Amino acid sequence: MRSERCLCTWRALSPTALSALSALSAALSALLSALAVAAALVLGGPAATARGGEPGGDSGSNWGRDSAGVSPPVPAVGRVWPVGSRPSVVRGWEPPATAYGRGHRGVDLTAAPGTPVRTVAPGRVSFAGRVAGRGVVSVELTGTGDPPLRTTYEPVRATVEKGAVVAAGETVGVLEPVGSHCPASCLHWGLRRADTYLDPLSLLPPWLLSRGPSRLLPVTGVPQPKAKPDAAVAVAVAETLALSAGG
Repeated sequence: MRSERCLCTWRALSPTALSALSALSAALSALLSALAVAAALVLGGPAATARGGEPGGDSGSNWGRDSAGVSPPVPAVGRVWPVGSRPSVVRGWEPPATAYGRGHRGVDLTAAPGTPVRTVAPGRVSFAGRVAGRGVVSVELTGTGDPPLRTTYEPVRATVEKGAVVAAGETVGVLEPVGSHCPASCLHWGLRRADTYLDPLSLLPPWLLSRGPSRLLPVTGVPQPKAKPDAAVAVAVAETLALSAGG
């Protein structure tokens, strides 16, 4: 009887009311998805896809160690920074103290919206699309073992497609103005080998990480100092003046 009353109530609703209820349901669903993304960011880093191994991952994934508890080596195959020439690191890689602790699954690099985003090393684009509303590009790096290292950039509007072969320094997208979890605009750069998260900065050789030696720059606009007369010349002039005065 109760089921019949419910069914009758639903049938009695006008099409406008049904449309409003449908819109409300969709809004609640979007809100729950946004809350899930926010929770993932609070726990440390961007949200993950359930499959495909793209950025993020559940907080219980490996952090810098494989299933045997050994830190896998990362070859310094990087040849360029993803953005700029030496961007500031807003937030570094922060492995949590425990499997479910707070942390950060990559590094955040300062960059303005619209900045070209480059792949740091040669490889093949394994993903180019959107995850939880953010643009994401992932590249499997050539010659980095099996499974290969996979580096990820977000939020990025991709200019390449999945399967594309890219060279070190090749542009794979541009930084999007929204979707970043930084206080200001930044690029989130991640690195994984299978389910193991690693520090992306370990891809870069020392000569890229250092700011380089100090160099002296030419100074312009400073007047040249007046030349001082030679001492012998000054003495000769003084003697000449004295003889003239005495004669």
